[in-house]
Amino acid sequence: MKKILVANRGEIALRVMKSIQKMGIKTVAVFSEADRHAPHVKFADEAICIGPAASSESYLKADKIIDVAKHLNVDGIHPGYGFLSENANFSAQVEKERITFIGPKPHAIKVMGDKLAAKETVKAYDIPMVPGVDEAITDIKKAVNIAKDIGFPILIKASAGGGGKGMRIVEDEKSLEEQMKRAISEAKSAFGDGSVFIEKYVTSPRHIEIQVLADTHGNVIHLFERECSVQRRHQKVVEEAPSALLTPKLREQMGKAAVNVAKSCDYIGAGTVEFLMDADLNFYFLEMNTRLQVEHPVTEWITGVDLVEQQIKIARGEKLNIQQDDLKINGHALELRVYAEDPTQDFMPSVGHLNRYKLPKGKNIRVDNGFEEGMDVPIYYDPMLSKLVTYGNSREASIQKMIEAIDQYEVEGVETTLSFGKFVCQHEAFRSGNFDTHFVKKYYTPEKLESQYKNEAHLASIVAIKTYLEDRKILKTPDANKN
Repeated sequence: MKKILVANRGEIALRVMKSIQKMGIKTVAVFSEADRHAPHVKFADEAICIGPAASSESYLKADKIIDVAKHLNVDGIHPGYGFLSENANFSAQVEKERITFIGPKPHAIKVMGDKLAAKETVKAYDIPMVPGVDEAITDIKKAVNIAKDIGFPILIKASAGGGGKGMRIVEDEKSLEEQMKRAISEAKSAFGDGSVFIEKYVTSPRHIEIQVLADTHGNVIHLFERECSVQRRHQKVVEEAPSALLTPKLREQMGKAAVNVAKSCDYIGAGTVEFLMDADLNFYFLEMNTRLQVEHPVTEWITGVDLVEQQIKIARGEKLNIQQDDLKINGHALELRVYAEDPTQDFMPSVGHLNRYKLPKGKNIRVDNGFEEGMDVPIYYDPMLSKLVTYGNSREASIQKMIEAIDQYEVEGVETTLSFGKFVCQHEAFRSGNFDTHFVKKYYTPEKLESQYKNEAHLASIVAIKTYLEDRKILKTPDANKN
């Protein structure tokens, strides 16, 4: 490959381009009118505007993107994540034009993109499943009978999507009908498909996912786990690798299961197999994400593997140059998604002008960033500004480094999740590793966040006054050498 187009925006577009450039390959950026001055546009060797700000008129325009690729003689298209990354039709269109799609084949995307089809596909490999049904349900009476058999609480889930859309927890029979109707309506609105199914709701669940790589020669490996249990609205905010929960035996079992899921759909490229784990350490297949994940940097840090580079090599037809036994976990990495959201207002998006925007720097700090000082945060896209990633020889060291990095990060003009990230890192439940996907519900309130920062401000003022008095010799510091 001599030239690759990145069909995405923001921090992931820039992150992907850095690996492409490192491999000596030219880059092409596509951008909307809202992103004309974005860092990924400036970084690329070539950049083409593909439409107005709305993603439906730009980043989701498959035909436009392919036309640009053909016009600029592009060899490959990397979709990043979101937008067209898990669109089987887009993958097929790209391949039809004899351009390499840097991702899985259309069949794998299609099968794993439908949760019911995915469950059916992995059955032959004896993958553990959450108790439930393997068919779409629209009939309320049938749903009631199924729920009674499974036992409440149950979870209604959209077959065609993710990100918490079309998902409803139902505690008892009397609320089932209303929640079914809401889930179906939301699934239709979000995915154009109202199909839903029912599973047993796993109480105190942990969200554990396994990174896999698969080449075109039949080789499949896993790169250990990430834990993504700190979530808001069923979407991840804090991720880490490895998990504080897993034993070596569990890690091996889950890794083997993830490899088998990839084999079940003839997977090619980088993908992630997601599992739920209950309080008794039983794990269940949730879904497979047929793309690069937002949280991939934590895996890169503990394994030393550049996942984007591996994606490109696999797409070129190369054999994996890594075997399972070559991989070892080195240290611990933590990631905070820095969203332009207000944690004191139920994480509502916060759009505005970045009057000040300074990134933390230093050893063991990585920032995958998509913005610069002076830019506007647009309302048209996901509100993530960056991914703040820290590393340490231990989990405690990576957490402490994250707190330091958050303190260095300067943002004025919008609210962010930086304060929430610090709240998580300082909370005993998180530090002890004894938490689950209900962390926000159990431990977080805006009042607790505000209280934390008042205490910090109070301590900071005491230190400042003490320093002032000592400097002017009004207050003498005790001599530690004297009793």
